[in-house]
Amino acid sequence: MTAQSPLVTIIGGSGFVGRHIAQKMARRGWRVRVACRRPNEAMFVKPYGTVGQVEPVQCNIRDEASTRAVIRGADAVVNCVGLLFESGRNTFDACMADGAGRVARIAAEEGVGQLVHISAIGADAESPAEYARCKAQGELAVAEVFPGAVILRPSVVFGQDDGFFNRFATMARLIPLVLPLVGGETRFQPVWAEDVAEAAARGCEGKAAAGIYELGGPTVMTLREAVAMMLKVTRRKRLIIDTPFFFARIQAWFLQMLPNPLLTVDQVKLLQRDNVVSEGARTLADLGIEPTAPEGLVESYLYAYRPQGQYTQLTENGGEA
Repeated sequence: MTAQSPLVTIIGGSGFVGRHIAQKMARRGWRVRVACRRPNEAMFVKPYGTVGQVEPVQCNIRDEASTRAVIRGADAVVNCVGLLFESGRNTFDACMADGAGRVARIAAEEGVGQLVHISAIGADAESPAEYARCKAQGELAVAEVFPGAVILRPSVVFGQDDGFFNRFATMARLIPLVLPLVGGETRFQPVWAEDVAEAAARGCEGKAAAGIYELGGPTVMTLREAVAMMLKVTRRKRLIIDTPFFFARIQAWFLQMLPNPLLTVDQVKLLQRDNVVSEGARTLADLGIEPTAPEGLVESYLYAYRPQGQYTQLTENGGEA
């Protein structure tokens, strides 16, 4: 890395996907601004690169001044901001629609060369789920003011510290005998966080044509099949029980009142539609990336949920390593 190394600003860079992109860009020799609301809680990103290469900086995507400050001087910008549920002023509309448009507009005004916007498969202006509608509104706002943007729509993203396999593994560890599921037959196409990060990196480097790419792994599986794979890896025996959508909506109405809800009514609506790459969509292959299957990777981080953790294999072998 030299003083002339290019600079990328990753808004929401301390989150799950953002961390992977930050590491990927640092390894490529870029200077990295990790923009987040609480940079004092994101100091863990600094060792991703050499001294001073990766720096957490304060930014609130709802605020014009702080957003402009972190974008100014950047050669590329990646917007990773996304919400699983609304909280206070952090609403889907404010962060994923208005916020996305704000980032794109400021990036254009500041002369940023490349913009990568992380959206989601299922973004749809006509969706019954507000999450999906706001994702679609954000994409539209980005395309209007920054037509050269690369928009990435991943399916559910897996990897170390993910919120998918880890969440169900936690449930299986805490709930005995049964594991209730909402949308057990809904199909997903899990995509590895490293593949998403590589796609974003190629967008930053100008190696991806502008437009929308839908990112999915090589395996399409139902939620039931994904959870069954998790149970096999974690050596947990649970009876998987499907929860009807009408009953799930009632449960979610109460659960969403909690500070960190396990389920919301909007998420129930999302679970009623498949989350897979659309026919004819541009994909990872169009970016020159071969997708990675989850089967060979989830064991590398889900082993911690086994009854004896890292020692489970030793126990299964009768005490022999």
